[in-house]
Amino acid sequence: MSGILHGLRIAECAAFIACPYATMTLAELGAEVIRIDAIGGGLDYRRWPVTAQGRSLYWAGLNKGKKSVRVDIRSEEGRELAQAIITAPGENGGIFATNLPATGWLGDEVLRALRPDLILATIVGNHDGSTALDYTVNCATGFPGITGPQGSDAPVNHVLPAWDLLAGMSMATAILATERHRRMTGEGQRIRIALSDVAFAVVSDLGYLAEHQINGAARERHGNHIYGAFGHDFATSDGRRLMVAAVSAGQWQALIRATGIADPVAAHERAHGVDLTLEADRFGTREAIVSWLRPWFDARTLAQARTDLDAARACWGPYQDVGQMLAEDPRVSAANPMFAEVEHRALGRTLTARTPIAFSAIEAIPPLAGPVLGQDTDAVLADLLGLSSGAIGALHDRSIIAGPDDC
Repeated sequence: MSGILHGLRIAECAAFIACPYATMTLAELGAEVIRIDAIGGGLDYRRWPVTAQGRSLYWAGLNKGKKSVRVDIRSEEGRELAQAIITAPGENGGIFATNLPATGWLGDEVLRALRPDLILATIVGNHDGSTALDYTVNCATGFPGITGPQGSDAPVNHVLPAWDLLAGMSMATAILATERHRRMTGEGQRIRIALSDVAFAVVSDLGYLAEHQINGAARERHGNHIYGAFGHDFATSDGRRLMVAAVSAGQWQALIRATGIADPVAAHERAHGVDLTLEADRFGTREAIVSWLRPWFDARTLAQARTDLDAARACWGPYQDVGQMLAEDPRVSAANPMFAEVEHRALGRTLTARTPIAFSAIEAIPPLAGPVLGQDTDAVLADLLGLSSGAIGALHDRSIIAGPDDC
């Protein structure tokens, strides 16, 4: 179970989400990813959520399957070691991912002088190189202005760092594409992805820019309605909530069967000359549909609604917090082959996901634990750079490198 990317070697100097998520995605497919950090850890080493002992669950999650090396990158000798790891020989190596400034000792020209076929993948904030974070990009996309309850004027941010994650997936895709180009031509190159470009590309791709330019109006807030189709949230008699969606005609018919609203649907279609098998007509009739459905949900517990909706093959999902998800949802358990209990050296056992990609001819790598900081320092210097135990010991003595941070 070595993975489809077995043999591919990627070095990383990064922090926060986008770049670590990109390389973790490749590690889950079998790539060897060597994360290089300062001896005290990078900017994200203590980022929340953390355990009672202050260990970052965030850092452990985004570094699953990676090797961790601690180097004094403020010293010239430590920087040379990092450069040696980044540019180490081997036809499947020489790939470097970072969201730190690719200047000075990490500059393209400096590293390429050590390895001409280097692939240098960088993530920046804006296309002009200025700073941006997911939070400062999301507010500029227009989405917070159309998220939240109808009638509200206040912007509503979402807690999911969507643009970081999409930028990470874009970087993973770009690395694979560029590595293919290098195998075909022998040429390395630099990849540059701007976080805000990723977000604004999505705004364009989903038609929001064209909608405003052609229709001349901004999208309005619709609360928990699904724009252009039918979908809404409902409360159940036991105080739970669920979301139903009827985007396709088949999903609409399933919802009708489950809830028994065929009569009011037919009466409304006759009276108003609409066809509720059409998405646009369902959206235009959304408030009436909610009024027909609400009594059905009010009279049922979540479990009862689940039975009837599932029997009709309706499309729905429960609102649940993380605790409810772990306790109640079989999709987030060992019943789903994506998950397994994994022992982490410093955290203990946690339910951990492997890659969500399922291949028909490739066995998936089981879920992987993240390293502790510096867990692989000695092994990487010995195996990749060929340093002797004596040389490694001398580096430890001078505090140029450090081993596992298990404290």
